[in-house]
Formats: sequence, structure tokens, C-alpha cells
Amino acid sequence: MVRGTTEPQRSRLHMPAGYQAAADDTALLPWLHVVARLERAENYWLATTRPDGRPHVTPVWGVWVMDSLYFDGIPTALWARNMVRNPAIAVHLESGTDVVVLEGIGEDVATVEDHELASQIVQRWDAKYGRLTPDPAADGIFRLRLRSARAWTQFPDDATRWHFTD
Repeated sequence: MVRGTTEPQRSRLHMPAGYQAAADDTALLPWLHVVARLERAENYWLATTRPDGRPHVTPVWGVWVMDSLYFDGIPTALWARNMVRNPAIAVHLESGTDVVVLEGIGEDVATVEDHELASQIVQRWDAKYGRLTPDPAADGIFRLRLRSARAWTQFPDDATRWHFTD
């Protein structure tokens, strides 16, 4: 399902009593705000879970293409091994007050068989980083299958949540 140009269903974050959020939903952020942040981000902070339950967080490079985050790395990296055991992951963008947090399922895509998609991944990667370009059509790549997202720029007024289904 393509979501990049369509506003997914959004809602206000659930907050404890006493938080002074806007009274209505007019202050909620549009999904396109999140997409723009995902497209221009350089580092994506990836959170996985170690076998003993401890968190592991590391920055990875990636690109936002066709409603998914594609990121590269070696399958022997700790985060990649963690994803094999527990594919539930979170990604947080570097930010000050413009916060974006994604949650979903991390997948090791052995090969990207859609040649147009593979080409877009490579083109955006080259435009953003200019080096260490992945070869998703031959060597595969990792992908975040999005389940939910949260974002805000003026907490708590515009704190927004989105839910996604396959």
C-alpha cells in the first residue's frame, strides 16, 4: 500500500492528565511533514533488542522510498543479528524539537526484485551520501515495515500518532 502521498489516519498521542495539549485536532501534524523529515535525514537511530532483553541502539544510513525505510549494513552486525531473533524495531531521527519516531518490523530483504524500486534506492542513496552505495537488486538490503509513527514539533500541542496496517 502506498502511503507517501495519502494522509494515513492520525490521532493525538495519549497523554497523562495535566498535559496542556490543544483542545482539538487542528494542531496535529500532517503525514507529509514526517515524510519530508525521513527523506532528508542522514542518520537513523535504530533500536533493536539483544537476546538478554537489553536494548541496542546504533545509527545507520538509509533512504525513505515508496513508504519504507531502506537501510544497509552487514548481516553480522549486532543490530542485524538482533533483528533475526526479534524483528520488532524502532527508529528515531536525530532532532532537537522536531521529533520523529517509527516502530515496525525489520526485514532482511535478500534481493529487491522490483528493478524500479532498487534503482530509486540507489539513486537516493547516491544523492544523499555519495558513497558506500548498496546493491539491493543483487546483495539485498534491510527494510522497516512501518506499524506506527509518532512526531511533534511543539510538544504536547502537535504530538501526533499514525497507525499502519499491511
